[in-house]
Amino acid sequence: MAGRRRRRGAGRAVLAFLTAFGALAGAALAGAAPAGAVQKGVRVAPGVTYEEFDIKAAKGVAHAHVLKVDLGHPQVRVDLLYPGAVASRSQVSRMADAQGAVAGVNGDFFNITEAQHPGVEVTGASVGPAIAAGRTLKAAVPNGQRFGPALPPGTTTEDVFGVGTDGVARLDRLALDGTVRTAEARMPLGGLNQYALPVGSVGAFTSDWGSVSRVRATCGTDTDRAAPCSSDTYEVTVRDGKVVSAADTPGGGAIPAGTTVLVGREAGAQQLRKLATGEAVEVEHRLVAATDGAAYRLALGGYPVLTGGRPLPGLDDTASAVRTAVGIADSGRCMLLLALDGAAYRSGLTIAEVADTMRKLGSDDAFSLDGGGSSTLVARKAGASTVSVRNHPSGGAERAVPNGIGVFSGA
Repeated sequence: MAGRRRRRGAGRAVLAFLTAFGALAGAALAGAAPAGAVQKGVRVAPGVTYEEFDIKAAKGVAHAHVLKVDLGHPQVRVDLLYPGAVASRSQVSRMADAQGAVAGVNGDFFNITEAQHPGVEVTGASVGPAIAAGRTLKAAVPNGQRFGPALPPGTTTEDVFGVGTDGVARLDRLALDGTVRTAEARMPLGGLNQYALPVGSVGAFTSDWGSVSRVRATCGTDTDRAAPCSSDTYEVTVRDGKVVSAADTPGGGAIPAGTTVLVGREAGAQQLRKLATGEAVEVEHRLVAATDGAAYRLALGGYPVLTGGRPLPGLDDTASAVRTAVGIADSGRCMLLLALDGAAYRSGLTIAEVADTMRKLGSDDAFSLDGGGSSTLVARKAGASTVSVRNHPSGGAERAVPNGIGVFSGA
């Protein structure tokens, strides 16, 4: 009973803050799109409310859209929005409707361009680890291979926001633990469905990857995303536990269920060349959480900006941009999703301002997701069976993204 009183008290405090900000919603700014000002939290579904308000920032006024999600509500669940493959992209609204979500935001940063590697196919795959419906989809690329703003000191591409199978949200790190075994050798696995592999490693690609070329995985280095593609590569296809084919260059096309494609670069390629057709090979992989005993239903990458109610040291306080973020309140039982209007309509926030905003909204921990043209927040309106885009994305239209956080309602 005392726990329930604390949760209700925390919820009232957050709602009071949002209502105060809501009174400022729709402030007139040159070029601002109509905000459709909301003066108080509007129910989207049981345990899910939506609100919008202005934030006075160092470089102007930002307009924020916020979803408050009660993770302890029996009709609420959350999961990863994604288009069915790691190396694929879709709009947040389309993914939400396809999966039956009532609300959601865009997720992780991703491989958006390959200007430094002419002729190499852009994968669209996300930077960090990803778990959907409790199933591991991918691991994190090396820090130097990520897209997006510089990471705050002490953070890595393995950092995740996740919601456990216990329904509790938390920040964590997910590291890949994988092995390739043969009768003669044991090789560590350096990647799983990643657009970039560590130098000298072997990576595994499964049916979750999709049909996009795997060449990008051998380009760049651990510290330089723009470095040339490796000239020493090798690929082995393992089906039903045996080597069935090999190639000097990574290929593309859909990978059938029960098949794993191993891609090696440099020392990893040299190890794969030792495998013969018909040889038995066992590939194992899992993501290991830094938090003991944590099992996740949903996890995706980005980077932390607030922990234990305190901003991370060294957060950038000069570069203002459109942002998306997720906050955790009420001991992990409340999730706050925030997205700003696009740069053509309002000002942005610095990362330091994002941390401060999420703290004022009641978050103890907060996590930055992809921003800029990717920032999108969707939610169903009363009586609707599909979601509507609630913020005003940069460029006036939704960008296709690799994943997002989906909010679902139902028994």
